[in-house]
Amino acid sequence: MVEVTIKGAGIIGHSIAWECIQRGAKVQVIDPNGIGAGSSGGIVGALAPHVPENWNEKKAFQFESLVMAQSFWDDVDHVSGLNSGYARTGRVQPLLDDAGLSLAHERGENAKSLWQGVAEWRVVDDQPEWAPPSPTGRWIYDTLSARIHPRHAVASIAEAIQKSGGQISHSAEDSGKVVWATGAWDLMRISEHIGKNFGNGVKGQAALFEYDQRIQPQIFADTLHFIPHADGTLAVGSTSERTYENPTTTDANLDDIIDKAVNILPDLKNSKVIARWAGVRPRSKSRAPVLGFHPMVASEYIANGGFKIGFGMAPKIAQVMANLILEDRDDIPNDFRVEKSL
Repeated sequence: MVEVTIKGAGIIGHSIAWECIQRGAKVQVIDPNGIGAGSSGGIVGALAPHVPENWNEKKAFQFESLVMAQSFWDDVDHVSGLNSGYARTGRVQPLLDDAGLSLAHERGENAKSLWQGVAEWRVVDDQPEWAPPSPTGRWIYDTLSARIHPRHAVASIAEAIQKSGGQISHSAEDSGKVVWATGAWDLMRISEHIGKNFGNGVKGQAALFEYDQRIQPQIFADTLHFIPHADGTLAVGSTSERTYENPTTTDANLDDIIDKAVNILPDLKNSKVIARWAGVRPRSKSRAPVLGFHPMVASEYIANGGFKIGFGMAPKIAQVMANLILEDRDDIPNDFRVEKSL
């Protein structure tokens, strides 16, 4: 039985652990800060695709992962007995001008082939039930976007791992093959080791409203994501802060987000903000996930740099990393290789 040690109890680490367990490996997850203590413990959970144009490895990888997500989370929740909050409910975006409308029609045609009939990207003329007004009287609606509740999802997959024989602890001796999935901390550690930028942390802030739209699609408007969760809450976010003083403290930047959200959806004015969140997301130098052998220890592995798309990428990342760890099969896209960030 192959033994695998995963360092990092966020979504990437847990997903790799889960995939390895499904293939018969003995797995332990170690994180001194506990389950979902980093950016995976957030509240937004927008599993949204890249636009269907200028197709590349990263977009194709993400598409495959989003398609895998339904069965991935169904299996996790079935074993855990918990609810990750996953649902492919789609996404609505108001179209602001004629140029955007023309581009949206073009992308809709692209999606017919690039999305392989699995999902649609289309322009709609009738205002969706809870969408904000559109200056053009048109909206983009795609059926590939999904939502997930990050905190619930991490709790579900951690429970599934433990019910399947995996171990999760704050500290333990490394055993077998070692995978580093430790987020921004490791990106900055590597940067210091090699003497140049390998990656960094980008702070994000988000708010959770008591506003039940659980059966509605998510909305993307004026750079904000509005995610109706299965538990009857609505997440809104987020900021992208390259410089910050405190990584986990919310401040006036989030107040601005809340004010902006109320301007977009006036009904939120009478809705209570029940949670405020701040955390640091790992962004690699290449802006893509970093997968493969660790640049500091050649015999160990790295899976990092999920940034804003970690939950959406996780099922496919888990598959590719398990292929490498357990079968010595390298299916890593060129854009995701470690050398792209060196």
